[in-house]
Amino acid sequence: MRRFRWMATLLCLAAVVIAPQAAAAADRMYVGFQDDPSFRFRDTRDANLDQAEAANATVIRSQVTWSAIAPTKPANPSNPFDPAYARLADVDEFVRAAQRRGMEVLLTIYGTPTWANGGKKPNVAPRNMTDLTSFARAVAARYSGRYPGYPYVKFYSVWNEPNLNQFLTPQFDSRGRDVAPALYARMYRAAYTGIKAGNPKALVGIGETSARGHDKPTNGVVQDSHSPGKFAQLVAKADHNLRFDAWAEHPYPFTPGQPPTAKVRLPNVSLTQIPDFQRIIDKAFGRKSTQIWITEYSHETKPPDSRGVSYARQASYATQALAIAKANPSITMFIWFVLRDDPSDPWQSGLLDENGSRKPAFAPFAAAATKLDARNAIIPVRTKKKPTVRVSALELAGRDGAGAQVGVTYKVVFKNSVAGVGQPVEKIDPDGWITLPLDFVPQAKRSYTATIDIGDANGNKIRRTLTLVSVGS
Repeated sequence: MRRFRWMATLLCLAAVVIAPQAAAAADRMYVGFQDDPSFRFRDTRDANLDQAEAANATVIRSQVTWSAIAPTKPANPSNPFDPAYARLADVDEFVRAAQRRGMEVLLTIYGTPTWANGGKKPNVAPRNMTDLTSFARAVAARYSGRYPGYPYVKFYSVWNEPNLNQFLTPQFDSRGRDVAPALYARMYRAAYTGIKAGNPKALVGIGETSARGHDKPTNGVVQDSHSPGKFAQLVAKADHNLRFDAWAEHPYPFTPGQPPTAKVRLPNVSLTQIPDFQRIIDKAFGRKSTQIWITEYSHETKPPDSRGVSYARQASYATQALAIAKANPSITMFIWFVLRDDPSDPWQSGLLDENGSRKPAFAPFAAAATKLDARNAIIPVRTKKKPTVRVSALELAGRDGAGAQVGVTYKVVFKNSVAGVGQPVEKIDPDGWITLPLDFVPQAKRSYTATIDIGDANGNKIRRTLTLVSVGS
């Protein structure tokens, strides 16, 4: 979330060197923005979302602050429409607006209300973890696609930067022993249980960790914190059986001028060290190839920030950052913080300035996002069997609702030969996608291109292009 100037005091943790990019590649990933002021609170929010769409964003992240949503205790906290949750209305608008523009949503649950933690600040954990479970369940159910007018939310994460005292306190007890990782493990399990009860198909990310930390009390010099690598190890030690779909990380540069290729001293993490971080997570939890969501990353610019980089340097760094993410097949999401500079926030890293004009970084970011578009997926298909694929139709779902019928025209091509065509009528699933059987049988060792046009009764149309790669003999 909002960056703070104390980050500069942590530079002593970094031993900066230049690192090469990874050799493997991820050809598709969700790319987008987090920008709550621009997307939820400003009068220009529709125009800002249009700009995100123009940048070919396929995901946008927002924080659902429990303490702001439910300042008084709900009578039925698991009910997604309890009157105490009336303040979810702006989240409703945000999710609807994202769907109409073809973008998935990531909601990060954060912030304990005073009634749940004994009158303390939002960064203090709830006294009864079932309260967090109930809230998470209500949110996930509200956006499960089961209720007309309330679109589906695909992605969730739990807490924001819990390895920093600013967002989760205490980090250590009076004797200097680690407290926050075990506390977060309990909170994550509680929220995960609620999310899955509200929507079993939702994907949930753990962590949302800041890029750096001290791993020991700092006696007020800077805030207490844990490095992301150490935090992950201690979370696993506290609860080795936690289930999650990805680890969410914020691998910001340690200084505004530091390039995306720079390395720092582990267990702190830079963008180019995500493979090292992934190995730490895999070993700690006994997993293999844990997916990584980059849910915050950016470079500030000068102007308006005197500590930022030039507009040209930001454009270069944004291009490099997306290339590093693409080079790592484990990174399946990349979110830039923020879309538009805002006078209320000293962190000025938008691809738009405060007036809404595009900075030079906008065009290359949009071009890279277009090539990585997760909606134009690469899908393995079995040989000797007609495949069924799922196709994003969010824009039509936003206009017509789940269950609406849509007409589909598809053509499957191998090189210059047509392998299959069809014009079925399908219905939009609760998550805003369609399930599409294809009338052709893939042959071994072939890669097909499927062009899919989808239209509704009102003349609205979208096109997706899938790559179907045959697997099996």
